Amino acid sequence: MADSRNVEIRRPDKVLLPDHVTKHDLATYYRAIAPFALPHLRHRPLMLERHPDGPDGPRFMQKDTPDHYPDWIHRTEVPKEGGTVTHTMCDDTATLIFLVDQAALTLHRWLSRADDIDHPDRLVFDLDPSGDDFETVREAARLLHALLDDLGLPSAPMTTGSRGVHIVVPLDRSQDFDEVRDFARQVADALAGEHPDALTTAPRKKDRGDRLYLDVLRNAYAQTAVAPYSVRARPGAPVAAPLTWRQLGAPAVGAQHWTIANAVEQARTDPWNGLLGKGRSLGPAWSKLRSRQGS
Repeated sequence: MADSRNVEIRRPDKVLLPDHVTKHDLATYYRAIAPFALPHLRHRPLMLERHPDGPDGPRFMQKDTPDHYPDWIHRTEVPKEGGTVTHTMCDDTATLIFLVDQAALTLHRWLSRADDIDHPDRLVFDLDPSGDDFETVREAARLLHALLDDLGLPSAPMTTGSRGVHIVVPLDRSQDFDEVRDFARQVADALAGEHPDALTTAPRKKDRGDRLYLDVLRNAYAQTAVAPYSVRARPGAPVAAPLTWRQLGAPAVGAQHWTIANAVEQARTDPWNGLLGKGRSLGPAWSKLRSRQGS
C-alpha cells in the first residue's frame, strides 16, 4: 500500500541488480527514501532507465509513457522537433513503487518543471573524471565551489553513484535553457582555463587525456540528470546522494559511498539544508564572471 493505493510488486524475488539485489529490495528502499526523493522529482518530466531482464540483460531509456500505465500516474506532454513526448512524472510514493515494479531502476529528471518547461530551476555541472581517482573529482569540486561562491551562487554537491559528482545550482527560472547552458559553459571554460592541466571542456574523450571533464551539456532543453537518491545499476546498488561540502572533503567518501543500505540515513541529515529555496537569477553572476574575465 502506498498513498492509499494498492501497488503490486510482481515477482518480488526477481534479481534486478548485481549482488542479488531483488525487486523487493528496491521497492523497500524507494518506499523508505520517498519522503526525501519526491521533492526532487515532483512535477518534472522523467526519462526512465529500465532493466526488465535484470543485471545480465539490456537496459533501455524510456521517455514516452506507455498506454498501460495507470490513469492516476501524472504525465506531461512536452514539445519536441516534429511533435510531442508524453513523459511520466513521479509525484507520489505510489508512482515511485509502480516504477520499481516496471524495473525502472534509475530516474533521470529534467532540470525544469512542467509548469514552465522552458525555464530550468536547476543548473548542473557534471564532474566526469577520466579514471577512478576520486581525488581529482574532489579537487575539481572544490575549485568550482570557490568560483561559484565568488559569483554569488549557492551550490551543493551530489555523488552520482557512478564515478563523479554533480554540482547543483538552484535557479529562479528567469533564464531559459539556452541562457543557462551558455552561462554554465562560460563558467566551465573559465575554470578549465585557470587549470588547464587538470580540467577540460573538450567533449571528445580523445581530446581530454587524463583531465577531468567539466560537462555542462545537461543544461539544455530535453536533457536530463540523474535524480537525487536514484539507484544506479552497479554492483552494491550505489545511490546518487546529496551531501554537504564538508562530507565531500572526507577521504572516505567516494562516488559510490552511499547505497540502498545507508542512503536513507544520509537523507535524514538534510545535507542540502534548504538549498532548494535559494534559487537565483544568473544576471548578477554573469556580470561578475565577465568582470573576472576582463581583469
